[in-house]
Amino acid sequence: RFGAVMCCCGPCAMYRRSALLLLLEQYETQFFRGKPSDFGEDRHLTILMLKAGFRTEYVPDAIAATVVPDTLLPYLRQQLRWARSTYRDTLLGLHLLPGLDRYLTLDVVGQNLGPLLLAISSIAALAQLALTGSVPWWTGVTIIAMTMIRCSVAALRAGELRFLGFSLHTPINIFLLLP
Repeated sequence: RFGAVMCCCGPCAMYRRSALLLLLEQYETQFFRGKPSDFGEDRHLTILMLKAGFRTEYVPDAIAATVVPDTLLPYLRQQLRWARSTYRDTLLGLHLLPGLDRYLTLDVVGQNLGPLLLAISSIAALAQLALTGSVPWWTGVTIIAMTMIRCSVAALRAGELRFLGFSLHTPINIFLLLP
């Protein structure tokens, strides 16, 4: 729908062998801040594919299996690892954004600025509650509105109501990942 998938999930992705061989050296020598990096390899490979001019696509009827965390602590570790890779690889892929769908650009910007704005909003709300004793209802309304707008646009663009389910990630961010 958007002309690109920004992160092809590792165990659920398929690549042409010729494309992988072309990018293998860059992929195997992944560094971040001068040190070898071993997290976010699926996002890194996706960015390399897009930089090389390949398309990345979502196939809704594909069937794949993977292992997922089944307890809270491993899930939180996974989410933090994914967040680090999102920030790092966004820097590597910024120059790709002008050539992609505007929604993808907005989504990438949102993925990077959203958590920062969420943290600032949460801290401001806690400060208001502590200093004035008043409930910061405006913060809650703003966070809910921003979440629902983002998820609704994705659901409409993709033609899939299930994208509204991504709104559940906001409370997970606020109450579990930010602390």
